[in-house]
Amino acid sequence: MSDLLPLAQKLSVLAFLTTSMLAMGMNLTPRAVVEPLGQPRFVLLALVLNFVFAPAFAWLLTIVFPLDRGHAIGMLLLGGAAGAPFLPKLVLNARGDTTLAVALMALLTAGTIFFMPFALPRMVPGFTANPWAIARPLVLLIVLPLALGMVLKGVVPALTARAMPVFEKIGNVSLLLLFVLLIVANTRALLGVIGSGAILAAILYVIGLFAVAWLLGGPSIEGRGVLALGTAARNFGAALVPAASSFSDPKVTIMLIVSAIVGLVVSFLAAAWVRRRMPARQSM
Repeated sequence: MSDLLPLAQKLSVLAFLTTSMLAMGMNLTPRAVVEPLGQPRFVLLALVLNFVFAPAFAWLLTIVFPLDRGHAIGMLLLGGAAGAPFLPKLVLNARGDTTLAVALMALLTAGTIFFMPFALPRMVPGFTANPWAIARPLVLLIVLPLALGMVLKGVVPALTARAMPVFEKIGNVSLLLLFVLLIVANTRALLGVIGSGAILAAILYVIGLFAVAWLLGGPSIEGRGVLALGTAARNFGAALVPAASSFSDPKVTIMLIVSAIVGLVVSFLAAAWVRRRMPARQSM
């Protein structure tokens, strides 16, 4: 049973990413993804928040909280991992602009591929990264399914219209299963961090990122919501790749698992908060 839980966890991640990205692609066109990135202020602010403020805030929390070295490294890795694959799902729950969410996810995923291998070695002692090792799962599990969905929409639109709701349901179930498995498979490790400050640091990190991005996000509620959720929702999968390959301390991975659970809970609560502030026409 102990061997089956990690396998089920990996399969749920695979199912969630591929099906949700396929469904999202089936509802989009390449132009729709690229066009929202023609907003220079939004793009610049997103990059600064995710690749300047987020790493700096993570570093600050490792100073303020007396975290174990492994937990602190996990927090720093998380600071450089942006572009959460569940961002479109968050924005959908907030009844926001999912097209803008997909465009932002693509931008931040590309930024993470470039940022982590080259910037984090300067922040984290002992960190080394093969750029392709980080980029490969992001490309295979996010970029390719999204692109495939858009291609299928252009080639067989009638088939994709019928298939999209099925993939959406599979993605929803897979995300719920992943959340349960993260807790069940790592119960002992999670109990071990109680009292260490790791859980509180993770909570403050997600809330802090969301709050700052919301305050700086501009006058549009939709834009602020997407930016705030996109900044707060970190790419745990991208952070786990170098954690597993570059560090032998299990506490690094444990910190990322704790942050993943906290991030999912707080992010979806934040999405509900944003939803209540959307214009009336978005809530109908």
